[in-house]
Amino acid sequence: MKLFCISDNIDTRMGMRLTGVEGVVVHTRDEVLSALEQAYADPEIGIILITSKLIQMCYHEIYDRKLHQRLPLITEIPDRHGQTDISANIARYLNEAIGVSI
Repeated sequence: MKLFCISDNIDTRMGMRLTGVEGVVVHTRDEVLSALEQAYADPEIGIILITSKLIQMCYHEIYDRKLHQRLPLITEIPDRHGQTDISANIARYLNEAIGVSI
């Protein structure tokens, strides 16, 4: 299984590339959704890494896939500025998935 990175900046993309993780840099909502479709179409990709900013841009579509599709796993990674609260996103995801509020 391979990892695939969908990033909103070249720095994250290059850092992932140095570790052997392929990916793309996107900036618009349509580009994000297109990159997700391409990643889902590749049976070798098991984990999609996507930056927090892009998760927020396509929140409903991404979490719908997380709730209803087993693979590939979508994992949120902080963007280079690290200004988002990932724990709040996880809590929101749990609330939607199983109705537990933490």
